Amino acid sequence: MEPADVGEHLRAVPEGEGLLTHLFVCTQPGYRGWTWAVSLSRAPQDDAPVTVNDVVLLPGDDAVVAPPWTPYRERIQPGDLSPGDILPPEEDDARLVPAWSAGDHLETLDRYFAREVGLGREWVLSLEGRDLAAQRWQDGDQGPDTPLAKQAPGRCDSCGFLVSLAGRLADRFGVCANGSANDDGRVVALDHGCGAHSGARLSRSAGPQKLPEPTLDTVTVDDVDDL
Repeated sequence: MEPADVGEHLRAVPEGEGLLTHLFVCTQPGYRGWTWAVSLSRAPQDDAPVTVNDVVLLPGDDAVVAPPWTPYRERIQPGDLSPGDILPPEEDDARLVPAWSAGDHLETLDRYFAREVGLGREWVLSLEGRDLAAQRWQDGDQGPDTPLAKQAPGRCDSCGFLVSLAGRLADRFGVCANGSANDDGRVVALDHGCGAHSGARLSRSAGPQKLPEPTLDTVTVDDVDDL
């Protein structure tokens, strides 16, 4: 801190017995709205010296400060991972449960045996994880509320290009297998839709129109300068 960085005295704030904080305007470039806080203390004796405890910069109401820290897991968005990047799940990720406790299409009596011999997957989706995925897909670009779906000639559940899913989500979602569609290879809601539906047909108004016979104008005089 340089003397030139300290501006006018704003106020003194009592912090306790023998403890006082003086606030000064910070005139350092780039620190508009910040104040210098000088914390002083003194023992009860009359001849006790004054001690400078701390000198810090504190932001005011109109100070420019960094945004709150956001953990990296909350900053990562779909598509951010590059080849070689690793994003392991949390230790207590509520979206996953051990396969032996949730099934993985195993009968109840076989789950413990599968765990012992290492068959099947170690982890599977929990009920919460499945519901979160279903809600995300339903609300996303492959759901029923997009402009593409609202103007589609038919829903995905009646499209010949839909590949059915197996399991608990089969009654709500499928996979698009139309290479000409926007959602090819993606999970789509059964009430989603697009213009590439297998039953789509061009209406007469959308088909090619027959042009009228050309007309030879023998009355109007052409302006050569405009040609």
